Amino acid sequence: MSATSGDDIGAAGRHAENPSDTAKTLVMHGNRIDSRDLFATEREIIIAHGEENYRLRLTSQNKLILTK
Repeated sequence: MSATSGDDIGAAGRHAENPSDTAKTLVMHGNRIDSRDLFATEREIIIAHGEENYRLRLTSQNKLILTK
């Protein structure tokens, strides 16, 4: 099973920061996604949940912080 990010992000309330942004395919193993895949090129991602946007950041100490 795979999940694609980027295709519906604009519809969820987040606009692409860079016009050259492309969709990224993430491989899921059951209900699990490896964080290395999420943070392969960035140290922060935006998660659209309903009408709200959340920031998931990877710290310098390799910890995850989720903020609204």
